[in-house]
Amino acid sequence: MGEELANLKADVVVDARGQSCPGPMLEAKKALTKVKSGQILEILSSDKGTRRDLPTLCKKTGDEYLGFIEEGGYDRHLIRKK
Repeated sequence: MGEELANLKADVVVDARGQSCPGPMLEAKKALTKVKSGQILEILSSDKGTRRDLPTLCKKTGDEYLGFIEEGGYDRHLIRKK
């Protein structure tokens, strides 16, 4: 699964590294309004709470949380817009 995620090419990337909660969530919500259906949004976050918060956000919005990949000191979260 991690390799599949790593090979996905995001259509939109939002860098929320260095922001604490709720920063990454607010950035994700704003970006999801600009992403077209079927496109992939990537959120870069160094806040570990984002691991819990983004799947919850996607359940509310109906978008598909694909998962995250740990990079050097931050996570790459991938969401497919529905």
